[in-house]
Amino acid sequence: MDPDPSQSQSHQAEEMSLGLALLPVLLLIVALSWNVYVFGDDALGGSTQMIILLVTGMAAAIGLSRGVSWKKQQASVVATIGNAMPSILILLLVGALASSWLLAGTVPVLVYYGLKLLTPTVFLVACCIVCALTSLISGSSWSTAATIGVAMVGVGRALGIPDGLIGGAIISGSYFGDKISPLSDTTNLAAAVTETQLFDHIRYLFYTTGPSMIITLTLFTILGLNIETAGSQVDVSGVLGAIDERFNISLWLLMPAVITLGLIVKKVDAIPALFSGVVVGLLFAVVFQQDLLSELMSSQGDFALYKVLITTLFGGVDIVTSNEMLNDLFSASGMAGMLNTIWLIMAAMTFGGVMEACGMLRRIMQSIKSLATDFFSLVAATAGTCMVTNISTSDQYISVAIPGRMYSGLYKEMGYASQNLSRTLEDTGTVTSVLIPWNTCGAYHAAVLGIGTFVYLPYCFFNILSPFMTLIYAWFMIRIARVDDVELDAEAVPAR
Repeated sequence: MDPDPSQSQSHQAEEMSLGLALLPVLLLIVALSWNVYVFGDDALGGSTQMIILLVTGMAAAIGLSRGVSWKKQQASVVATIGNAMPSILILLLVGALASSWLLAGTVPVLVYYGLKLLTPTVFLVACCIVCALTSLISGSSWSTAATIGVAMVGVGRALGIPDGLIGGAIISGSYFGDKISPLSDTTNLAAAVTETQLFDHIRYLFYTTGPSMIITLTLFTILGLNIETAGSQVDVSGVLGAIDERFNISLWLLMPAVITLGLIVKKVDAIPALFSGVVVGLLFAVVFQQDLLSELMSSQGDFALYKVLITTLFGGVDIVTSNEMLNDLFSASGMAGMLNTIWLIMAAMTFGGVMEACGMLRRIMQSIKSLATDFFSLVAATAGTCMVTNISTSDQYISVAIPGRMYSGLYKEMGYASQNLSRTLEDTGTVTSVLIPWNTCGAYHAAVLGIGTFVYLPYCFFNILSPFMTLIYAWFMIRIARVDDVELDAEAVPAR
């Protein structure tokens, strides 16, 4: 009789040295670091994915040399990618949703009314909130910083507010909105690599990001009330006029977002909720943005409306305004814009599948498990791994994807639900990337805002607080879901 496969894998894991099990992981970190140095911001265009796949090949070769058949490795890869398929479908819908909401005017109307709220005495708080809302709707901290963020820098400097405070408010708001947005690629990535339902991940993330954001807004309120400004009026008429020229502005345009968020609150599954948002967005575009549609249809020939709407979903849309700053924000890539992230997910899941089949992840987790004697030490180990990966690979996506696959099995084995891991990845991996000058996020935001990383770092309160909030929740066992929890909002396990 053939031996039990699970027993065979466990035996292989026990025989394998820790150094051999760690070899693919260490090689991956070194290779990714070099790759980011060579390709810079273009690393996610394909080179990062290829590095992961090449190192996966090396891991597979080690497995073959130890008697793990390719058939078994392939089955593990297929199963692992299969678990990520719902998240991949969600990412495609997210791309379509962002484009349809742009065409409908949902994103522009948020920017429009957000800018009208600005007053000098509450600039820092208003700046943080506007950036958070824009990032929530757009799903991108990068595009928010490059558009609304740039405008806020100009306004803040005109008021005499220090650059560090301006940058901290922009980045804190942008990353908060990004983290709780179902449109965010990193939010979807964290859910995918940990095999967590997207909206479960977002709701669970709220438990730590909510208090962190409340503290952040409180600090900005105190600082804002104690800063002397240079003037009492802020001129944003140019930006408002550019938006008004291209879109029919109405508060009704917020309805696609309200409906979609309402479905999320009602715990409707992610795919039908997002699909509903796409459909409503297209309907609102047809009803409210007829002038814009007419212009886009002018070069399409027969079936012009159909072509514009369908192209918006799969290929995106670019709305050109008289204000160059807005053009980047009013640009969406549709489903096609999500393909590199999907490729990254599939590459990371392939790496994880091979590592699991060959017993390498189990061997690594056995060593970590000997150190992770309780939940707090497990979360601390995860946070440390995310930070080290973030610093060494200079990329937030890798700091989420690789630790996510490494620790997924250990959380389940110790009886903790996957949303504990996905939340930790976001709180310690994603949000801290912008605080590292040589990380792609840190370099990007410093360049776009014209504010040095170490200048804005002390005032990125949300980004600094998030890792500590996760560790505090882990220490006091607050909102720690068990594997057998039926509802996400079930009673937290007792505090120690």
